[in-house]
Amino acid sequence: MNAIQIYGGNCLMGETRIQGSKNAALPILAATLLIDGICEIENCPMISDVSHMLRLMESLGCDITRIEHTIKVDAGRLCMCDMPSDSVGVMRSSIMLLGVLLARTGSVSMQYPGGCVIGQRPIDLHLQALRKMGVVIEEREDGFVAETKGLNGTYIRFPFVSVGATENVVLAAVLAKGNTVIENAAMEPEIYTLCDFLKEAGAEIEGAGTDRIIIHGVERLHEISYRIPADRIVAGTYLAACLCSGGEIFLKEAPCTQMTAVIEAAAGMGAEIHESTEGIQIACRNRRKMLQELKTDSYPGFPTDLQSAFLVAMTLAEGSGSLEETIFENRFRIVPELKKMGAGITCKGNMLFVEGQKKLKGAALTAKELRGGAALVLAGSAAEGMSIVKNRQYIERGYENICQDLATLGVECKIIN
Repeated sequence: MNAIQIYGGNCLMGETRIQGSKNAALPILAATLLIDGICEIENCPMISDVSHMLRLMESLGCDITRIEHTIKVDAGRLCMCDMPSDSVGVMRSSIMLLGVLLARTGSVSMQYPGGCVIGQRPIDLHLQALRKMGVVIEEREDGFVAETKGLNGTYIRFPFVSVGATENVVLAAVLAKGNTVIENAAMEPEIYTLCDFLKEAGAEIEGAGTDRIIIHGVERLHEISYRIPADRIVAGTYLAACLCSGGEIFLKEAPCTQMTAVIEAAAGMGAEIHESTEGIQIACRNRRKMLQELKTDSYPGFPTDLQSAFLVAMTLAEGSGSLEETIFENRFRIVPELKKMGAGITCKGNMLFVEGQKKLKGAALTAKELRGGAALVLAGSAAEGMSIVKNRQYIERGYENICQDLATLGVECKIIN
């Protein structure tokens, strides 16, 4: 059945450790291809997206050793520049390999990348930026071929903020000839982490974490060991779980400094939150207050990846409110599923209008993408009776074991194959 079964209604109690960051691990794994040597990546999450990336890297000639959460990558024998369509088609983050392969081999052939259907997410920004760096790209119906006789530093100003395009240009620029300036760069913590990894390996980068990044190309990078930080989206998901079900939990190693907008939203719903260097303590003892307006935005704004989880919390809050999605145009696919549970939600364009209900009822639900699938598990945890969330494979793209984590906090749930 490939599903998760939940019996809802329990208040959450206890603590759980937050896994390593998916959105940091994937670009850092891509970055190891720039290094002629062995890199050791610690605290790498055991999720399907990482497994897909590792298989793709192996198909390109990398030697991979994995012992639980530690991965060793030897890209010294990188020999392929044609990415297998079966790996590229299921994982959008494969586009991150475009810049690094051009830097290493000068030629890449790949299918257009796949992944969750949450919006168009065109790769035009990636291709336009790489063309400015000296790449010739021939686009075809199902993919493209990119070639270069050498990457050159240049000035790039993105017309809108793109995390993936920022990462791709950074990865392409560190070994390029000359200097590259990126204006209107994404400021997400994962961009800073990628730049930190590259700087540890010998790259020269200024402005990481701001909207203006300058990369001075170097001749080579050296092998290093690096630890992936905790996942702010997983931490935010479990914080939202407490908002939905009530109780008091501790999120060990949650990256508080990266979660300001999320913590502010939770506090606005009446949660008591205490931050420390060890993690986040959250207590929800009464029915939650409704957020009058919640709007997703690029970092440091409220993350689109937590929009669905907080929508579930809003359906159980007191009063009425609205939620505006500004990043992806197709991220309301969870709404029909929540309506099966009795949620009062009206959709108009990129806006949702929510009428809070005292309870949700268990139902048979279908996950249609990663973050929405996780949010349905939260809805089942808070609902009366039993819920089943099908298409567990979407959730496993970003969560090591959401059932085990929530069970540690008191949720009665299990995997059904």
